[in-house]
Amino acid sequence: MLHFDSDYMEGAHPLILKRLSEINFDKNEGYGLDPYCESATEKIRKACNCPEAQVVYLVGGTQTNALVSDAIMHRGEGVLTPRTGHINTHEAGAIEGWGHKVIEIRSELSKMTAEDIADYVDKFFADGSYEHMVLPTMVYISNPTEYGTLYSLSELTAISKVCHERHLPLYMDGARLGYGLASPGYDVTLADIARLVDVFYIGGTKVGALFGEAVVFANPNLNVTLRLVKHHGALLAKGWLLGVQFDTLFTDDLYMRISANAVNQALRLKQALLDKGYELFCDSMTNQQFVVLENSKVKEMLPRAGFKLWEKFDETRSVVRFATSWATTDEQINELIAML
Repeated sequence: MLHFDSDYMEGAHPLILKRLSEINFDKNEGYGLDPYCESATEKIRKACNCPEAQVVYLVGGTQTNALVSDAIMHRGEGVLTPRTGHINTHEAGAIEGWGHKVIEIRSELSKMTAEDIADYVDKFFADGSYEHMVLPTMVYISNPTEYGTLYSLSELTAISKVCHERHLPLYMDGARLGYGLASPGYDVTLADIARLVDVFYIGGTKVGALFGEAVVFANPNLNVTLRLVKHHGALLAKGWLLGVQFDTLFTDDLYMRISANAVNQALRLKQALLDKGYELFCDSMTNQQFVVLENSKVKEMLPRAGFKLWEKFDETRSVVRFATSWATTDEQINELIAML
């Protein structure tokens, strides 16, 4: 059976497994205070052109989003997000569980605009009773978004400007960051992100690692302590297991090379869908492709291919998502195309 259900169904890139095996009997200090985390941090700082960045290694995305939110906001404060933002839809109230409110604002295909952020914040403070309301103190975006869309450099620059003018830290969820950076013609780099965004994370779980995310605190005025990490149950005793993985991903451009495979395979699928006359739900240049299928076609394919039923399109059709990964092969894409 084919599987395009998600982009974290495989284990890890063989080079990561090889390095983990090679160091298996080494003795390392715990909690990220090891030479592998130190090496990975220096490579990430160099890739981001941000030599003073604090880099923290965590296990998963929800844990990361909750920790960063708690590091920035006080209890009773809120974070602005698109309606479809991961923190708003698929994290079981993790942000709210730490005493913060997730505040939806207008978005299109998971993207907010600088104008909408400014409009919300300005109207908030124009209300004479705002002291009785949840104070917006942070902005959350995903890049790529939950619909595979991307913030351009001009869009990201405008959002950064609005956030900083209003003293709102800007946080980027980078669970699939590699698949955005590897998108053909994309005009944003890691260095741009580190320059424009206060905190972001480089996703490993969905981009070749066995598990793990590297959180980059690019703004020197923001940081996270080991005490807060531990308070969240997020301090991995065997921290070097994360360090080795990101050290490998950021050696010889591996992170970008394997990200490019996922994107190239997804764009092959996208072109085949267009050639066969299928309707795309949105124009994604990343590893997630959304297509409108007849419900009868969905029923026909499900026994032979896994994919995500995304949402109802109309009475007879549904939007489905096909997600490729760093490990997707030509043969798998060819078989899916033939099935379609």
